[in-house]
Amino acid sequence: MHDDYTHKKAGNHTHDNVSEVTSGQDHQHRHSHAHTQTKAVLNRLSRAIGHLEAIRRMVENGRDCSEVLIQLAAVKAAINSTGRVIVKDHLEHCIVDAIERNDHTALDDLNRAIEQFIK
Repeated sequence: MHDDYTHKKAGNHTHDNVSEVTSGQDHQHRHSHAHTQTKAVLNRLSRAIGHLEAIRRMVENGRDCSEVLIQLAAVKAAINSTGRVIVKDHLEHCIVDAIERNDHTALDDLNRAIEQFIK
């Protein structure tokens, strides 16, 4: 099985058996290469999910709003850091592959994804 993660894009974006649904049109993209950072991305996402679950418990238990906001800021920083890893990996693999195939839509897709990510 191809080891890959879902990139955040407008439209249905499918990587092997993983599908992410966002707003926009249907889009399917297959890679002929493996990403080197998949495990790191998945580990970072798992930690962020666990952290968010802990924050949810903080809110349910009536913890101080300042503490909750500080923890949310930590999750936001972790998500941004994960995004940077994905962008770097995407540039090193997907974009290099797209350039070799003369696929200019990959750059347009990356620009749209970055715009959505940094909003």
